[in-house]
Amino acid sequence: MIIGALGPEGSYSEKAVQIWILRHRLDSVEIQYFADIEDAFLAVIQKKSDLSIVPIENSIEGSVGVTLDLLHENGVEIVGEIVVKIEHCLLSKGGPEKIKVILSHPQGLAQCRHFLKKYFPEAELRSTGSTSHAARLAGEFEEMAAIASPEAAECYRLKVLLPNIQDRKQNYTRFIALRAAGENTTEQVFEQVLCDTEDKTNGPENSNRSAFKTSIIVYLEKDRPGALYEILGAFAKNKINLTRIESRPSKKELGDYHFYIDFEGHISDAVIKETLKEIKTKTDTLKILGSYPAFKA
Repeated sequence: MIIGALGPEGSYSEKAVQIWILRHRLDSVEIQYFADIEDAFLAVIQKKSDLSIVPIENSIEGSVGVTLDLLHENGVEIVGEIVVKIEHCLLSKGGPEKIKVILSHPQGLAQCRHFLKKYFPEAELRSTGSTSHAARLAGEFEEMAAIASPEAAECYRLKVLLPNIQDRKQNYTRFIALRAAGENTTEQVFEQVLCDTEDKTNGPENSNRSAFKTSIIVYLEKDRPGALYEILGAFAKNKINLTRIESRPSKKELGDYHFYIDFEGHISDAVIKETLKEIKTKTDTLKILGSYPAFKA
């Protein structure tokens, strides 16, 4: 089995993959590293990987826009999620007094904004494709430092000058596991439900609903008063807990948005199916991204 991830070695994405492998007790897994999130995401569609694991949101900096856009634009299914605790460290070959350039992924730099402003206000900040890529580059010159994980320090033989430098100690990134859309995807199952005159599907409706998550995208092409309220009201009426809702520009015109919604429950739950049927009549587009087990620490 090949799992795609943002590389090179020592990235937080690699850590997410390792957690996935451990939890699913997988054998004979090869991690395929990619230069950026888009390449890792598209790997499943291009059949370069069987599964890809990419970041979707961070507890400090919020959502990863490129991942949200790719979810809308491509036929993939979310099959799981992983939450990784982020422990940014300042890494370098030399000492802190020599640092002139600090490298990291844009998210890493943003998550350490206050630290950098306080302790390295004169340093040049440079964005890289990943935190581990920054660590690899920092190994070339003593005046360069990287914001990356302790694992990256070990991988690239760098010194940990300062640990836990993120602006908030509680720092987590949520990753999603993706596969290419094929037969029997969540989207197709839901479309079949819409065609059935009588719903006979037996799913995990009697189990703990919080054990599962479903992710969707909705689009209201013609904005009208109360349109979003109607959608949210359908969830509230059926006592379905939303875990995340976010707007993302549709890129058609200013003020036009797609809404990304995560909620507790599985598509095979009768209440979930009825709620989505109702929502579909109130939206121009409803895209089911997947139903999957919620991550438990």
